[in-house]
Amino acid sequence: MTSKHLIALARPLTSLPRCLNARHTYSVPPLGRPVHPPVPGIIIGGAHRQYATRSTADETVDELTEKYATAKDEFEIASEETDKKSVYAADDRQAAREELDSLKQAFEDAAQGENGEEVRRRVGNRIRELEQGVVAMEERAMED
Repeated sequence: MTSKHLIALARPLTSLPRCLNARHTYSVPPLGRPVHPPVPGIIIGGAHRQYATRSTADETVDELTEKYATAKDEFEIASEETDKKSVYAADDRQAAREELDSLKQAFEDAAQGENGEEVRRRVGNRIRELEQGVVAMEERAMED
C-alpha cells in the first residue's frame, strides 16, 4: 500500500453516501440496489411522465424554418446559375425571389401573432440575411 492509500484510510468518514443517509428511508429491492424516493411528476414503471411541451412559437418557428430551407436552396441554385450565366439563371432567380416573398409573408403573419417577439428573435436575422443575398444576386445579374 502506498502512503496515499494509507492517508485515505486514516481520514474519518465525514458523510454517508446518499443511499445510506439517515434522512431518507429506502427499501432495498432483491437486486441490492437502493430505491430512491419518487420524483414529483414521474411514475417509475408507469406511463405518466411530465415532459416539456412544445409551445406554439416552436411550431411556428419549425414551419418558418422549413420555408427558409426551401428558399435558401432556391437561392443557392439561382446563385450558381447566375455565376455560370446559364440560360436557366433568370428563371432560377425568379423562383428564389418567389420563395423569399412567400417566406417573408409567412414571417410577417407569424410576427403579428401572440408569439411574435419570440418568432422575430429566433428567425428574423436569417430571413434578413437571405433577403440581402437575393438582392445582391439580382444586382450581380443586372451588372452582367
